[in-house]
Amino acid sequence: MAAYIVMEPPGRSEKVDTTAFVRDGFTWGGLLVPPLWLAWHRLWIEAALTFVVMGMLSMLGQRLGLGVAGSLLSLLVSLYVGLEGQGLRIAALRRRGWHEWGVVEAARLGDADMRYTLEAEGLADEAAPAPRIVPDAALARPAQPGMALGLTHIPGRR
Repeated sequence: MAAYIVMEPPGRSEKVDTTAFVRDGFTWGGLLVPPLWLAWHRLWIEAALTFVVMGMLSMLGQRLGLGVAGSLLSLLVSLYVGLEGQGLRIAALRRRGWHEWGVVEAARLGDADMRYTLEAEGLADEAAPAPRIVPDAALARPAQPGMALGLTHIPGRR
């Protein structure tokens, strides 16, 4: 089962449709085409930075005459985006004011959405907790004067 991090928009409205589900784990799109994957998820600065870094690493490899090894340096950037891409998405949502509702485990995104909806409705319908009853201090017995030693003192007895 996969874990989906549920992100709610700022100013939580009653619409459940605006919730974002981010699958926690490795992303193949981030490994194969990192700048496009980042742009698809509206991480514009990260996409531009990834594109520039990958291009510079490839050019550096050509200038130094590293051959294929130079081009493989850009694979490190791809691997990073594949491993940490979902974390970058969550960080971007937090910067925009979204907050984390929790984690839902499900096999597919549709199942995660259904579990979240049922949980959110269940929490909304749940009654307020019962008030805590505190005893009245005026009805308490007065403290016993005198000294007590170990187990010989029994409160309330004279």
